Amino acid sequence: MQKLLTSVQMRKADEHAIANLPIASIDLMEKAARSFVQSFLRDEFDASKKIAVFCGNGNNGGDGLAIAHLLCNNGCENVKVYILNFSDKKSKDFLINLQRLDESRCRKTVVNSVAELKNVKADIIIDAILGSGLNKPLEGKYAELAGYINNLNKKVYAVDVPTGFPAEGKIRADYNGVKAYKTICFQRPKINFFFPESAMATETYEVVAIGLDENFIQKQETDFLLTEEADIHHILKPRKLFSHKGTYGHALIVSGNTNTMGAALLASKACLHTGAGLITACIPPSGLIALNTTLPEVMALPREEFTRIENPAKFQAIAIGPGLGISIENERLLERLILSNQPLVIDADALNMLAERPDLIERIPAKSIITPHMKEFDRLFGDHDSWWDRVITAKFQAEKLKIVIVLKNQFTFICLPDGKIYINSTGNPAMAQGGMGDVLTGVIVGFLAQKYSSEDAAILACYLHGKTGDELATERIVVNAALLAEQIAVEIKRLA
Repeated sequence: MQKLLTSVQMRKADEHAIANLPIASIDLMEKAARSFVQSFLRDEFDASKKIAVFCGNGNNGGDGLAIAHLLCNNGCENVKVYILNFSDKKSKDFLINLQRLDESRCRKTVVNSVAELKNVKADIIIDAILGSGLNKPLEGKYAELAGYINNLNKKVYAVDVPTGFPAEGKIRADYNGVKAYKTICFQRPKINFFFPESAMATETYEVVAIGLDENFIQKQETDFLLTEEADIHHILKPRKLFSHKGTYGHALIVSGNTNTMGAALLASKACLHTGAGLITACIPPSGLIALNTTLPEVMALPREEFTRIENPAKFQAIAIGPGLGISIENERLLERLILSNQPLVIDADALNMLAERPDLIERIPAKSIITPHMKEFDRLFGDHDSWWDRVITAKFQAEKLKIVIVLKNQFTFICLPDGKIYINSTGNPAMAQGGMGDVLTGVIVGFLAQKYSSEDAAILACYLHGKTGDELATERIVVNAALLAEQIAVEIKRLA
C-alpha cells in the first residue's frame, strides 16, 4: 500500500532527500519542475497557446519560475510570468530561480495588487501562488487574486496543490481558493484529493515522481493508506488442486422482497462469481421462481423458514440487507443475527433498521463489515457537514466497535478496527447505476466465505468491484450491475 502523508510530513521527506541523497534544494525544485512540465506538455502540446504563470514568493512560486523557464526552453512561444509581490518574505530558491528567469527570454511582470492585472490574455493559467500547508480560507490579496483567476474562466493547472486548498483536514463549504482543471502534484496525492469536496478545487489530479526517498516515506506513521494493485496480488489466494465446494465456504445472503428481488439476485450473482463454494439466498417465497431460473447454482431458503435454522454458524459468512425491506419481522431477524455474535456483512435496509436501534449498534459482532453510503452512515452515527469529519467518525467507530466500516463514495474509505483507513481509488462514473452496492455486498460475503479476514475481504472486494467497472468502462459509457457481477471472476483471474 502507498502511505499518504500530511503536508508537514511531505516537507520532512523533502528535507530528508536534500540531506541524505544528497541533492541541493534548488536541484530538487528543478526535478519537480521538469516532472511537472513533462506531464503538462503531454496534455497541452500546442506550443502556440498563451500561458500565464502566476508565482508567489515562496517555494511554490519558485517551482512556477522553474516551470516557466523550462516551458520557454521547450518551445512554448507565449509564456508570461506574473510575480506576485504580496509579501516581503521570499524563499532562497525562489530568488535563485528568479535570477535564472531574468537571464532567459521569458517575459515577466511584477504585480503589487490585483488591480494591476488588466487584460491578462492567456489560454492556460499555471497556479504556483501558494503551496500546501494552509488550513484556513484565503484572505486579502490572495483571496482577491483567486477570485480574479476563477473569473477568467480559463483552464488552470495547479502546481502540487491549488492555491487555498488544504492538503488535509476539513474542506470548508465556502472554499475560496483557485479552481483548477488539473493539479499536478509531487510524489504523493494530497489526502484531501480523495474527499468529494475537493471537486471544488480541482477536477482531476496526476501524481509525478520527483525523486524523493520512497523508503523514508513508507516508514512514516500515517492512518491513511492507498490500496495498490500489488496489495491485491499479495492478498488473493490461488485455488488449489484437490479443493472442493466445501473448501470455499457457504455464504448466506438475507435479501430481497416482493418488489426488490433484483437486489437479492445481484448480490447472489456477485457472490457466485467471487468464488464462494455454496450460496444460500434467504428470500421471500415470491422470489423463488426468479432465483431458480436466473441462478440455478444458488440455493433458496424461504424467509419464514429461517427460524428453523438453530445455528447460523453453519454458514461461513452471512450478509443481510440488499432489497430486504423494512418491517418488524425483518428487524427481529436482524436482531437475532446480531445477537448470534457471528460476524456479519450489513448493508442497505439492514443499516436503516439498525439506525433505529442504537442498542443493536453497540452489539454488532466484532469483525463484522458494514457498508453505508453517506446518508446511511449519517443515520447511524449522526449528521456531518464535511467528509473529513465523517471519515474521522468512521475511524473512531470502527476502532470502538471492532468492525470494518466501508464508507462508500467515488473513493471508498475502508476503516479498520486498528484505526487505519484504506482508500480505494478504483471505480468510475460509468458505474453510477442502481444495484452496484448489492454487487459489492455479494463480493464481500463471497470472500468472507472463502475464509479471508474481514479486513482483507473488504479491501479486496472494493478494489475488484471498482477495477472490474474500470475495465468494462473502457468499452461502454454505462456499466450495469448485472454485467459487473458476471465479470468479477474474470478480473480475479487476471489479478491472481
